Amino acid sequence: METCYHGTPMLFKKFDLAHALEGDGKNKFGLGTNITEVYTTAALYAHNKKRPECTDYYVYTVEVPDLNEDNHLSYTKPVHPSIIKRTEKALGEQIPDEVIAVAKYFRRYVGNKLIGKRGTLKQLKEKADIDAERAASKFFSEIGLEYYVWPQAWSNPDGPTNRVVLNIDKIRIVRIDKVELDKKFKYVEGSKREVPLDSF
Repeated sequence: METCYHGTPMLFKKFDLAHALEGDGKNKFGLGTNITEVYTTAALYAHNKKRPECTDYYVYTVEVPDLNEDNHLSYTKPVHPSIIKRTEKALGEQIPDEVIAVAKYFRRYVGNKLIGKRGTLKQLKEKADIDAERAASKFFSEIGLEYYVWPQAWSNPDGPTNRVVLNIDKIRIVRIDKVELDKKFKYVEGSKREVPLDSF
């Protein structure tokens, strides 16, 4: 297991995918629960632009499965051969080379195929609605994937990661901190105060 972080203006004791789109409402990186390896990034996401009335900010420290080469899709990188093999076996069809070259296309293509969407290869790989994203997350979790992954900073593609966790049952909350953010919604160093899990 490894340690990551999740930022939110809400207090809760368990993650719930029913709230998955209540942050910025987007699913650019796939449907699931967003976490990051960087505490200050989680703090930044504790501010919800859609809910300006929420002025309490929390960072959850969580334990999640270790990241390894064949348990995730890395947004702009090629898909690992074992994931391709497992996917093709489960779907009963070969995935086009153009799709497996970039994981974001692979994710969208598979989701669209799962919900029976028809269209050109370009249409199937470049856009997926919420139903396709939901189907893809469930499917990939069932064949052993834990995450969709992208760089925490695009300027450092091999550095810390941001992730979408596909199976929320794999997330264990170990600590919650209430934090302060400055006017740009960045973490105020030294402001974190632990919220005991038995206090709410």
